[in-house]
Amino acid sequence: MANTITNVLPRLLAQGLRALRELAIMPRVVNRSYDALAQQQGDVINIPIPSAVTATAVTPSITPASNQDINPTTVAVTLDFWREATFQMSDQDLKEVMMGTIPMQASEAIKALANAIDDYILGKHVGIFSFSGTEGTTPFSTAITVAGSARTLLNKQLAGQNDRRAVLDPDAEGNFLVLGNILQTDQRGDQGGIINGTIGRKLGIEWFMDQNITTFTPGTGWASGNIASTLSGAVGETTLNIINATASGQIKVGDLFSVVGSVDGSQYVVTVTTTLSATVAGIITFTPALVSAVDTGTTLAVVSIVYVANLMFHRDAFAWASRPLLDIQGLGNPMTAVTDPISGISLRLEVSRQYKQTTFSYDVLGGAALIRAELATKILG
Repeated sequence: MANTITNVLPRLLAQGLRALRELAIMPRVVNRSYDALAQQQGDVINIPIPSAVTATAVTPSITPASNQDINPTTVAVTLDFWREATFQMSDQDLKEVMMGTIPMQASEAIKALANAIDDYILGKHVGIFSFSGTEGTTPFSTAITVAGSARTLLNKQLAGQNDRRAVLDPDAEGNFLVLGNILQTDQRGDQGGIINGTIGRKLGIEWFMDQNITTFTPGTGWASGNIASTLSGAVGETTLNIINATASGQIKVGDLFSVVGSVDGSQYVVTVTTTLSATVAGIITFTPALVSAVDTGTTLAVVSIVYVANLMFHRDAFAWASRPLLDIQGLGNPMTAVTDPISGISLRLEVSRQYKQTTFSYDVLGGAALIRAELATKILG
């Protein structure tokens, strides 16, 4: 039986890799440059973020100009995502595999892992502060305009022109695909829409559909009429006192808001969960820092309705690191590992023998983080 099981492993892994290529969207479109640094569960990869440098005038002198102080930062990617998906096969099932029949259960196990990885990376959207579209309304129902608005936000946030991607839920993608600009060859520039049913690269962005796009429910502490209260907010601050005559409840990490009347139109995301009471001033913490001062009594425009978090981003906004788990064949169970070259997901398949049946366990180790929130934006749906 040991030889039979060993021969089965490559076939089961091959089935799994085909499923990964179909289902796991986010690991394919985010930064995967850190795989070589991933080792084992709990490891932390510190990714450097450069600080801004100012161009200064050159004044010839007998002494050189003073160097600028720089304050580079790092963002940690922790390998804390360890999931497994298992299934059992009887001795008869194993015989069928060796005869060329691949069990559907193997594909389903990999599907479960692929969806879990996708959900894990997509969940990092709560750190993104900029947004366009209307919460609770599927975008692209009549026009492509919101795509231009999202692209404008990336431009203002200085995201690179190359390696831009957008990931839409099926409803948004369905609307986008049948717009004249995307469907009609004379406007689209090719026949991909009408023949292949794909958006492809449009507006300098690669467009993808993902069934795992996250739906976000804002905290209950928001309502129309939240205002800055008690203290004004100065430029550079990341906290603000607010009050509402009727709203009470939790304000969550990931909640979005902007300042009504702000000339710069800046948008912000809450970074610390807090609970507010009606008519009582409370403090919210957010990012990025205030670009312009907020006077006492200024109204905040909040996203308070459940929305679908479609994303547009530069590849370097997110990072995903994955590596095959360490081989521990000495413990007795046959194991094999492989990294899918397309999705970047590394899998291990472990086999354990039980009474008259065999348990197969796929597992995956990885880590993800939102590295630079300014390189991403949401298209609300």
